[in-house]
Amino acid sequence: MITKRIIPCLDVKDGRVVKGVNFQGLSDVSSPVALGKYYSDNGADELVFYDITASSDGRKLFTDILCEVARTIFIPLTVGGGINSLDDFDRVLKCGADKVSVNSGAIKNPRLIYEAAKRYGDQCVVLSADVKRVDGVFRVFAKGGRENTGMEAIAWIKKGVSLGAGEIVLNSIDTDGVKAGFDLEMLDAVCSAVSVPVIASGGAGGIEDFVTLFQRLPKVDAGLAASIFHFGEVAISDLKAVLKANGIPVREVTNIA
Repeated sequence: MITKRIIPCLDVKDGRVVKGVNFQGLSDVSSPVALGKYYSDNGADELVFYDITASSDGRKLFTDILCEVARTIFIPLTVGGGINSLDDFDRVLKCGADKVSVNSGAIKNPRLIYEAAKRYGDQCVVLSADVKRVDGVFRVFAKGGRENTGMEAIAWIKKGVSLGAGEIVLNSIDTDGVKAGFDLEMLDAVCSAVSVPVIASGGAGGIEDFVTLFQRLPKVDAGLAASIFHFGEVAISDLKAVLKANGIPVREVTNIA
């Protein structure tokens, strides 16, 4: 049976890990290098690194800190933020990323997904979708959740997969940082529409939210969170122990520093 992945997310702004609520009100958390090493040593299955203001600032992703994080960890690393071209893919992969996450860049140029998948393989291309309900419809937002594209989310995600995206990260803006549980309705709609792995992001408030996620939506491949891990509210080893006790397959935590 395929194990469920637990993925901490580093939202990086000006070289520091930050966290907000509903993509707003960012506060400083820690060094991405120190935090990345901690997660790598303490049971995380993968790590996501987002340069969260690269797209809205119209600049390229900062690579110096990324290179340092990649050198420090020993788990797969997904990197996103300001990815607008194949050159950007190449740059972050050379920094040590295993997968590249595209969001605003793919919205501007959907063919980027196809070209990247053709060059690097589907498994390397992650489509990250920031989605919010607008008048009862799932809408895709760009530029770190700042801009409503008007696109219906399920149709956009299906198109991304048809172009070659090998994995979906679904970020629910409605539940981000609220800690009231994952957006099960939105996740169910996406899982029913595509056959590639889906990562749930936004809303985790405690261990039980992960148990509910994987029990209610067994098609979801991974749970991603930030605040509850960053602030020590949930230890990944404890989370995995409870998941295992509930019959949910997880990779054993063997290297606790």
